[in-house]
Amino acid sequence: MDLKKVLYISQEISPYVPASDIADKSRDLAQGIQDKGFEVRTFMPKYGLIKERRNQLHEVIRLSGLNIEIDNSDHPLIIKVATLLPTRMQVYFIDNEDYFLRTQTAPDLEIRLSPEDNDERSMFFVRGVVETVKKLRWDPGFVHCIGWISSLSPMYLRRIFADDPTFAGSKIIYSLFSDKFEGTLDPRFAEKLLLEGFSQEDIASIADKPVDWIALNKLAIDYSDAVAQSSPDIDPELLDYIEKSGKPFLPFSETDTADRANRFAEFYRSLQ
Repeated sequence: MDLKKVLYISQEISPYVPASDIADKSRDLAQGIQDKGFEVRTFMPKYGLIKERRNQLHEVIRLSGLNIEIDNSDHPLIIKVATLLPTRMQVYFIDNEDYFLRTQTAPDLEIRLSPEDNDERSMFFVRGVVETVKKLRWDPGFVHCIGWISSLSPMYLRRIFADDPTFAGSKIIYSLFSDKFEGTLDPRFAEKLLLEGFSQEDIASIADKPVDWIALNKLAIDYSDAVAQSSPDIDPELLDYIEKSGKPFLPFSETDTADRANRFAEFYRSLQ
């Protein structure tokens, strides 16, 4: 575990997807932290609207080929990579044709186009990131989860991969954005997590109840070491939940890109 290594598990990163608050901040933060001398690895889903030729994505054969089992079905994991200029930061993409549709033509992301699969999509994405980082033999000092599609990462790392030396000493930070999904996840979500190897105690907060955006974010907060507020208009229920948790918290601040990287670099160091 190296405290100068930061793993970003991001929901969206521009310019690979249309510009948004979360996509732009994900890119700027990772690049800003890299510019400060940290070693950075960044992961995001390979959404169907991402044009591989235009963005110069290519498959990393040595990292691909693993099958990830979700709800008793195998799903091949495909890893692709691109270099984000001008900083030459590498971005890894988690791909699978069951969850990220290669024939998609709509200018939107699968998390909004087919929300009925979001529970399994999130599980596959998180598992894909963790398995790939293990293959890279790269031990991050910090794991920064950005956006609700990454919200299962803290629980997976603290429970399923608790004994893995790759993440044994990592500090987990969860960034809260106002980007939401409507409704609830699949009613069998808790059952699918039990099949992953989680215990009833691990998922007690979501068992036997509909899992909405609030509940999913609370689950991420429960298993994180620290939380950052990355949008100004976060639901007051979540802010109150963070305060009651007593965990280190970085409040929202309107800053430029350079200052944001400075604030997060100091926040990381405070968690050591």
